[in-house]
Amino acid sequence: MDRDTEILQALAEPTRLRILNLLTQAVEICVCELVDALGIPQYGVSRHLNVLAAAGWVEDRRQGKWIYYRISRNLKPYQRTVLNALRQLREEREDFRRDEARAGRRLELRRGGVCCVGLVTNIGEANLPSSR
Repeated sequence: MDRDTEILQALAEPTRLRILNLLTQAVEICVCELVDALGIPQYGVSRHLNVLAAAGWVEDRRQGKWIYYRISRNLKPYQRTVLNALRQLREEREDFRRDEARAGRRLELRRGGVCCVGLVTNIGEANLPSSR
């Protein structure tokens, strides 16, 4: 398979679109924050992030025990166009809006701009701070 096909094929899964949508809204997000925002297990989020990273959509950095992901700084022009199209889908996708609301509440738990609590999925949404 050629590289461009691999890059575009990585988007052929709804969870990966949801991840990219969240990453277009934030500078970077920790894996545990993505788990809580998406409501899926850590192994699932990590598997999807690995596909996106292999296709060049995302890059990561480690800080202590946390790994943060962001949109790759080395996207091809057509990839940036695809991300702009993804941003336009936000109004049409209820799952994107739900993810963004959960991510917003989860990101409020950061201290000094970094993740510090690990997974809080078992706490439940009702116990996360409300969005302001």
